[in-house]
Amino acid sequence: MKILLAKTAGFCFGVDRGVKMTYDLVAQGHKVATLGPLIHNDQMVRDLEEKGVITADSLDQIPDGYEVVIRCHGVPASVYDEINTRGLVCHDATCPFVSKIHRLAEKARGEGALLLVAGDENHPEVRGIVGHSGGKVFVFDTLAKLEEYSKNIPSDTLVYAVAQTTFQVTKWLECVDFIKKVYTNAFVFDTICSATGTRQQEAEDLSQKCDLMIVIGGHHSSNTQKLVQVAARYTKAVSVETAADLDPSWWDGAGTVGVTAGASTPSSIIEEVLNSMSETMEKSFAELLAESEAESNRVFVGKVVKGKITSINNNEIFVDIGGAHTGVCKLSELTDDSSASIGDLVKVGDEMEFVVEKTNDQDGVDMLSRKKLEARKGLEEIAQACESGEVVEGDVTETNKGGVVVLVKGVKVFVPRSQATLRRDEDYTKLLKQHVQLVVTECAGRKIVGSINKVTAEANKAKREAFWANAQEGQVCQGVVKSLTSYGAFVDIGGVDGLCHISELSWNRIKHPREVMNVGDQVEVYIKELDPENQKVSLGYKKAEDNPWEKLKNEYPLGSIFTAPVVSITDFGAFVRILPGIDGLVHISEISNTRVNKVSDVLKVGDEVTVKLMDVDFDKKRISLSMKALENAEAEDAE
Repeated sequence: MKILLAKTAGFCFGVDRGVKMTYDLVAQGHKVATLGPLIHNDQMVRDLEEKGVITADSLDQIPDGYEVVIRCHGVPASVYDEINTRGLVCHDATCPFVSKIHRLAEKARGEGALLLVAGDENHPEVRGIVGHSGGKVFVFDTLAKLEEYSKNIPSDTLVYAVAQTTFQVTKWLECVDFIKKVYTNAFVFDTICSATGTRQQEAEDLSQKCDLMIVIGGHHSSNTQKLVQVAARYTKAVSVETAADLDPSWWDGAGTVGVTAGASTPSSIIEEVLNSMSETMEKSFAELLAESEAESNRVFVGKVVKGKITSINNNEIFVDIGGAHTGVCKLSELTDDSSASIGDLVKVGDEMEFVVEKTNDQDGVDMLSRKKLEARKGLEEIAQACESGEVVEGDVTETNKGGVVVLVKGVKVFVPRSQATLRRDEDYTKLLKQHVQLVVTECAGRKIVGSINKVTAEANKAKREAFWANAQEGQVCQGVVKSLTSYGAFVDIGGVDGLCHISELSWNRIKHPREVMNVGDQVEVYIKELDPENQKVSLGYKKAEDNPWEKLKNEYPLGSIFTAPVVSITDFGAFVRILPGIDGLVHISEISNTRVNKVSDVLKVGDEVTVKLMDVDFDKKRISLSMKALENAEAEDAE
């Protein structure tokens, strides 16, 4: 008889995190009380109690001086309020995937949405979720209950739909189809823990190869019982908490036995059960595992394999993964960087792990993916970062109408457009191929959402504080043009946006700031005025040395002669642009020695004329010019 052990059997990420947290507190000498059983495993709970940990049904049962650990299943929001009121030290071991559902429940309440929860209404995780909704909520564990409830709910009701993290995947998908068909304004969130989905899929695959499935875990553990239900669809399935529950009669006629375990089952209990099975079967544990290992050498879709690279071409690598099959990994499954060369990423002789994507027994070729393996490993790190608020880094691989996609540790994180840049009018598509920092704000199943501007805003906050502590009027700053309006340009001068009014952009008259600068330009500006109270900064751009009036004063004395264009005509004369930004008036009486009745009879806009500088009022910015004076000079020269 063969024994096959599921690869994902045992603690999931959330349980492992909570158990480690509690044992660490005990090891550090803290007096610890868990609010309810930390996990659904009686043996683990007893072991903690033997180490002095109190399992309390309510906060009233927690003695003074003890620190409270919130169980992995989470608790209602009211419990946190009570903890704060009592002033208890709290350590939150709520699974990060459960915490995300709490936030969705709170969001549903804030938007007045109906919260539909797929799960067991008596399960502590579901009670915690309901306790965070504070609004309209309905819990169901079958499609029939959901259908019956929905008969009295208007189809246009705003709906948020979530599932208990350990809910059966196939049942959830049925409910999702119904919700999408019935409700026209529904938001469905994939909140089943990724580990739960993987375990259920593996239990389904394994049970189809076995005559008997043994599922190890607490009889009160929801995810354990779901594994039993999944396996029972294909073969005989039994549930055991410990080795003492094993019945030797189960082995009769069983050629292959599969073993898996719930997310709350310690590895020590799994090993104890396997050892007991080996004794009953009159085979050593090592022999049973050897048989299991031999079976595990079979390559199947989703399996992680290790191999050595034997050859490389421009588009794919060939990998020896053992046995008669050859593994092939295309460049597109090796990296998301389309410009990368395979030779820069790997070399012949490298040993690497891959996930099997497709198998072909006829050709003896298995298609492999390195990217999917990295995504598997990265998902747990992403979930941890989401819970802790840790800043992560990644590369923007694509943009779309909704926002950008950032590849972080092999996992695609979607950043909505509103979270990609600090300013709504800023071009978020320019982030493409950039390396960015972000925080993960939502990690529920396959839906992973992040924010770039939360990191940017925090960095800018420090810059703003430094700016206002040191800024002075007249100070020269290097900045970047962030936006243009009809009245000026906004320039980022280090976490602070200052306004450079259109009148400060050029000594010439301009109709729009874009005549001088564009968004993204790096410019040198100076601080004209500071308003710390209202956090406003006025900037200047045009330089004093470029002032045409100063140039006129220094370089052109009275009597200077200009040949310049007529820029406008009035009843009393013509304005001539003698320098950029400076127009002088040729009064109608100074146009010609011959009487001029109408200026437009003699001049028109665009005419090039020669004029003499007669007078300048620098205070009022007025200039008097004369064409007649030059005629008189010519006449005198002729005499």
